[in-house]
Amino acid sequence: MNDVSQAPRIATWRDYVALTKPKVVSLLLFTAVFAMVIADRGLPHWIPLLGVLVGGYLSTGSAGVFNMILDRDIDARMRRTAQRPLVTKIISVRQALVFGLAFGLGSFVVLLLTTNLTTAVLAWIGLLFYVFVYTLWLKRTTWHNIVIGGAAGAVLPLLGWAAVADRLDPLAWMLFVLIFVWTPVHFWALAFLVKDQYAAVDIPMAPSVLGTRGTMRQMILYAILTALASTAPYFMGEVSAVYLAVSLGLNVLLVTKLFQFCRRVGPDEEVSRPNALSVYKYSMLYLALVFLALAVDRMLPWTWTF
Repeated sequence: MNDVSQAPRIATWRDYVALTKPKVVSLLLFTAVFAMVIADRGLPHWIPLLGVLVGGYLSTGSAGVFNMILDRDIDARMRRTAQRPLVTKIISVRQALVFGLAFGLGSFVVLLLTTNLTTAVLAWIGLLFYVFVYTLWLKRTTWHNIVIGGAAGAVLPLLGWAAVADRLDPLAWMLFVLIFVWTPVHFWALAFLVKDQYAAVDIPMAPSVLGTRGTMRQMILYAILTALASTAPYFMGEVSAVYLAVSLGLNVLLVTKLFQFCRRVGPDEEVSRPNALSVYKYSMLYLALVFLALAVDRMLPWTWTF
C-alpha cells in the first residue's frame, strides 16, 4: 500500500477573518456607530457612517491580527486559542503581517477620505495602544493589563463622535470613561472560565493573581464606577430623566448579578461556569442597551434644548 500524505489545508477568507477577532470588533463598532448618533442627535450621513463601519473594522481588525502574531506562543498552549490560524500554521506569520499592515494602513485612508483627520488619527491611536501597550507590555507583566489596556477599546466611541463632530466634547470623553471602567467587569467574568489556562502560560490575569474573592471585589468596584459613568450624562445636562431611569435599572441589574456571583462561590473558591457566563453575557447586553438608550434619548425632542 502506498502512503499518501495529506496536503495541508489552504487558508480561506474565513481564516483571515478569524485573525481580526470579529466577535470583539462587532461590539466595539456598535459603540462607535451609536456614538455617531449620540453626537449628531440623529442618524448620521451615510458616507461617514460607512467610513466608520469599514475603517473601524479595519483598524480594530488590524489590532487583532498583530495581537495574534505576538501572542502565537501562548495561544498554542491554551485550549481556548489552540485552533487559531497562526497556531495551526494555516496562515504564516509573514502572510498575517502583510494582512495586518494592509488593514492598518487601509483604515487610515478610509477614515481620512470619508470622515476627517481627527477620526483617522484616533483609530491609529487605538490600534497602536492595543499592540504596543497592551499586547507587548501590560498583558504579560501585570494583572492591571486589562484595566489599562481597556483604553484601546474605549477609543471607538471617540472615533465615532469625531467622525460627525470633528472634535471631542465632554460627553464623548464620558463615553470613553464608561467603556474604560466597564471592561474589567466584562473581561474578568470571562477570565474566571479560563484562569487555569492563563496561569499555565504565565499571563497574570486577576483571577489567578488576586484570587477569586480579590477579583470579585475589584469587579464590584468597577461595576460601581460603571454605574456612575453611565448616569453621568444626565447630571451633565446631556440627556433626560427617561435615560436616567433606564440606566438606573440596567445598573441595578448589573450590581445585583455581581453580588449573586460573589455569594455563589464554592468552599474551595471555585466559580461555577454558568454564573460567570451569566455576568459575561449580561455585561455585553448592558453596554449595548446603555448606548442604545443614550442614542434614542438624544434623538427625542425634549433633549434638544440641553
